[in-house]
Amino acid sequence: MLQSETIIAVALGYVGLLFAIAWYGDHRAATGRSLIASPFVYALSLAVYCTAWTFFGSVGLAAESGMAFLPTYLGPTLMAVLWPIVLIKMLHVARAQRITSIADFIAARYGKSAPIAALVTVMAVVAIVPYIALQLKAVSISFSVAARDWPELDGSAGLLTDSALYIALFMAAFAMIFGTRRIDATERHEGLVAAVAFESLVKLLAFLALGIFVCFFLFSSPLEIFARAAEHPELRAGFTGTASDNWLTMLLLAMFAILLLPRQFQVAVVENVDPGHVRQAMWLFPLYLLLINLFVLPIALAGKLLLGADVPGDRYVLLLPGEAGAQWLTLLVGIGGLSAATSMIIVETTALATMISNDLVLPGLLRARAFGNAGSGAISRQLLLSRRLAILAVLLLGYAYFRIAGETRSLVSIGLISFAGVAQLAPALFGGLFWKEATRAGAMAGLLAGFLIWGYTLLLPSFGFAASLIADGPLGVAWLSPHRLFGMEGLQPLSHGVLWSLLVNAAVFVIISLFGRQDAAESAQAALFVDALTPGQRDASVAMWRGGAPVQELRALVARILGQEQAERIIGRAGDDGSADARLMQKVESELAAAIGSASARIMVASIAREAPLSMEEVLDILGETSQAHYQNRLLEQKSRALARTTEMLERSNQQLREMDRIKDEFLATVTHELRTPLTSIRAFTEILRDNPALDDVERSRFLDIVVGETERLTRLINQVLDMQRLESQGMDWQPSRFELGETIATGIESMRHLFDDADVALRYEGTSDEVVVEADRDRITQVLLNLLANALKFTPAQDGRVTVTLDSDAGWARVCVQDNGPGIAPEDHELIFDKFHQSRDPRGGKPHGTGLGLPISRQIVAHFGGSLDVDSRPGEGARFCFRLPLPHSGDAA
Repeated sequence: MLQSETIIAVALGYVGLLFAIAWYGDHRAATGRSLIASPFVYALSLAVYCTAWTFFGSVGLAAESGMAFLPTYLGPTLMAVLWPIVLIKMLHVARAQRITSIADFIAARYGKSAPIAALVTVMAVVAIVPYIALQLKAVSISFSVAARDWPELDGSAGLLTDSALYIALFMAAFAMIFGTRRIDATERHEGLVAAVAFESLVKLLAFLALGIFVCFFLFSSPLEIFARAAEHPELRAGFTGTASDNWLTMLLLAMFAILLLPRQFQVAVVENVDPGHVRQAMWLFPLYLLLINLFVLPIALAGKLLLGADVPGDRYVLLLPGEAGAQWLTLLVGIGGLSAATSMIIVETTALATMISNDLVLPGLLRARAFGNAGSGAISRQLLLSRRLAILAVLLLGYAYFRIAGETRSLVSIGLISFAGVAQLAPALFGGLFWKEATRAGAMAGLLAGFLIWGYTLLLPSFGFAASLIADGPLGVAWLSPHRLFGMEGLQPLSHGVLWSLLVNAAVFVIISLFGRQDAAESAQAALFVDALTPGQRDASVAMWRGGAPVQELRALVARILGQEQAERIIGRAGDDGSADARLMQKVESELAAAIGSASARIMVASIAREAPLSMEEVLDILGETSQAHYQNRLLEQKSRALARTTEMLERSNQQLREMDRIKDEFLATVTHELRTPLTSIRAFTEILRDNPALDDVERSRFLDIVVGETERLTRLINQVLDMQRLESQGMDWQPSRFELGETIATGIESMRHLFDDADVALRYEGTSDEVVVEADRDRITQVLLNLLANALKFTPAQDGRVTVTLDSDAGWARVCVQDNGPGIAPEDHELIFDKFHQSRDPRGGKPHGTGLGLPISRQIVAHFGGSLDVDSRPGEGARFCFRLPLPHSGDAA
């Protein structure tokens, strides 16, 4: 085991590194260079979900109940699939409403209700306190197990000698420094998020290192662990699965927790810098969960095999390295567990402190008129102080729960109690996000009912003094026992408590909403939330203010909360003698909401505004006007896009016409040149023969051969033009028949061989031994082959030139390829060479040859018979032209 001095030194060094990362993150943000503007950092910050419960408790649960740890991580993975529907909408709402916390989010939906914000805050604090106790317990266990001279940390230690207290105080200090540095409308805790992302990497690497060590150093492989465990009947269930009614319950709780835990809402919504990061986080975060749980079951089984059944499974991750004397790994795992606990506590307490100061402290001070004529920034300073004190208070409450109940329950059971508590927010939040008819009264009643039943069925039994209540029920009424409520038996305590609390919560929420009515503010906010992804809805909130407020008082209010500099920025040059209009009042409320929450911001502005209440008809008119304006804007946008598309099509057509005109001119010039050249030769040599009757026979024969050759060239040119015209007008006279393709190729090659010999270019044919029969026009296919051979000869260098013709058949197709070793063709020209009249330059002469019709004609001929003609070439690697023809089915008539 390690010395306590070593553990303290390493822990302090690690904490110093966290301080440095957090400071650097804030410094980068101050200079406009965000360190967290990355989907990878966003996904790692979401991994604050993996706390000490994951690091220690998952192994303990796997050791106790096999695969029962999986639902806690399958739930968030399933919810990640819904993020494009749920989380993206939440992000749009949060940005439009300047949301600061989950309490603020729910309160804003129901008309910026201060009572709902306060209730959600109280619920969150009570639900999360056991979870914080879980982290303190985990760190305490890790220190006591890792250090040989460290006393066992439990609830029996003296207050001043209990290191868990000092751990709590240290974490409070860190959260105060980096979670409550300022309060203004632009606040993001970038340094805090950067530190959390780094801790996510540390705990992942530490757990993977432990898993690799256990699987490949303590044992030869994971297979050996499973094989040895299979020899023990009591361990066999550990990897064959465990049936439990808690599976579905844990799955549901985990799905809710990934968005409803205050820390998860903080990193997923409040600290998000780009909604586009959600798309990548949808797979990055589940991948993280997969990796950190990869070795949970092997480690649990290894602990059972090596440490025995008497050692709590929560401690396996720290004790297993000691089995091989790997103290360095014990230290690394301890740091990983410390990372898992500190990241959760720091983010959680920061989020809770914001909720407490905005939704409990500030409204209370307002009702008590505690601010009076406070000076510039006075309220801001008091809120910062209240947040810091709230962080300390929450951590001390967690420590108190640790002292009272922490040692009587496992890490997992404590975590599940908290998950069930925050799940009570689900009906109000998700219902309000997608159901316009949800009312403030329904949400308030549902939240309160669900919270009370959760407290009675799950939280209260977690304390040791509730044993008689669980066994006998209150006043001996057994059917009111927390674990047998209303006589329901057979379910495990967790499933029993979650079923009743969520069922009553949702039922009360829906029933009261259906039979209740929304006021104007509720109706307006309902439309803004439910239609959050509809463009233009954000502007509707501007018109929700009626009446006015003196600009001077509005400026003084902003100055008292945010400071004089911010007041000047927000109010601008509006004259202090005038009255603020609806837009300015809405702007002030929005800016204040980003600092003190939407509910408190509404109260603060309303305290100085002479606001006339809005009627429901006015709200509907406002929303209707907004929707109508949006509809008109959308029509204009559609017409603009249609006009742009028409303009683009006309421009393309104009370009095509210009290109066709250019091609026509080039074609006429090329054809004229090609016609003139053989005609000039024919005329010249004919005149020589006419004017020189005394020429000897050899010379006369040579001149006649030239005349015949130029005549054939002229004929080919005319035939190509006519072929193209017939192909395009569907007037080609096809003569299809079945013929043996190899024989036709051999004949065509022999007809061209003398030209290749004269140019000193090697021509080789590699046919197949099988008979390849196709159905096409033999003469036209021969024409295609001769065109390809002529092109290959034209562009193949003399003397060392090589042209190879191949024939093969496969999968119902016959394929003929002509390969040369010429200069090749650039990829961007592969389709261009099949355009009509396109002429590639002869690298030997630099001047184009032919009309540029050979390849387009060849492609159309092959296509007519159901085939294709393509090129495969790279510059400097020659060209390979291949055409394919379908083989006739064996049953087809000849």
